[in-house]
Amino acid sequence: MADLLSHHPDLDGVILWPKQEWSRLLRKGRFANFVRMVRSFRATLAEKRPQLVLDAQGLLRSRFLSRLSGAPLRVGFNSKEPHLGLMTHIIDRGPSTKHLGSEYHYMLDVLGIQPQRPEDVFPLGEDVIERARSLLRREGVGGPYGVLAPFTTRPQKHWPEDRWARVADVLRDDLAIEPIFLGGPRDQSSAKRIRNLCGGRVHVMCGKSNLLESFAIVSGASLTIGVDTGLTHMAMVQRRPAIALFGATCPYLFADGNQHRVLYHPLPCSPCKRSPVCDSNYPCMKAITVEEVIQTAKVLVGTDG
Repeated sequence: MADLLSHHPDLDGVILWPKQEWSRLLRKGRFANFVRMVRSFRATLAEKRPQLVLDAQGLLRSRFLSRLSGAPLRVGFNSKEPHLGLMTHIIDRGPSTKHLGSEYHYMLDVLGIQPQRPEDVFPLGEDVIERARSLLRREGVGGPYGVLAPFTTRPQKHWPEDRWARVADVLRDDLAIEPIFLGGPRDQSSAKRIRNLCGGRVHVMCGKSNLLESFAIVSGASLTIGVDTGLTHMAMVQRRPAIALFGATCPYLFADGNQHRVLYHPLPCSPCKRSPVCDSNYPCMKAITVEEVIQTAKVLVGTDG
């Protein structure tokens, strides 16, 4: 995520945690080198003389890094993972309002900072926007386009591939929106399978853009349709029209503005999160129909009725 943050005007800097290097040293049993790297990283953090650390994840590793910073005040969310005295203050996530980012606004409220919901979108530099436009031109995208984001590493969050193909065909043929499948390099094979199910041209751009360029592509889309994945949330952050398909994970049902829709049909077992009980059938995701996705899309892009 560093690329998204490194140029943000409200940040004085970004410090990268060398996670992969630490993991490599541990796997190879090079514990002395590992300890030296940890001490070096602690010294880097200490140079900043932090007074307050906010842990917005609630993971053991994020709590460990918080403690490593040496900050006298370390505030984080309560979770099932141990904190072992690594944090000075553990808070809950506040009332379940189902509003996007409600727990982070609650954290600010606990700190005595009045939560605000600014109208500003996440800033992107002109160079990044131009790189994204260049990628789109190279792909042959010349008009309004929509981003389709079906890909995650957790199958319980997937929507059937044939339904994505039908949605792509309707976007192209009925709404004059060029469909683009966006994701990482590992998503190419899945995207190509869906493309083969389509009745016309679609663009597979998986692996062709880095994270920041993907953010810019989403920011320029007429519509984004996706499952519970980063690209979908990017569209909401940028206040672009977006449809989020939720099932196994507990969704945010509300977001700022009126350009976002969450389609969610909870079952008695919802949300199962990482422990599905449906023998990999995922009826919660299958309950979302192509017709309701298309009808919602028409409303968001202003072609309904």
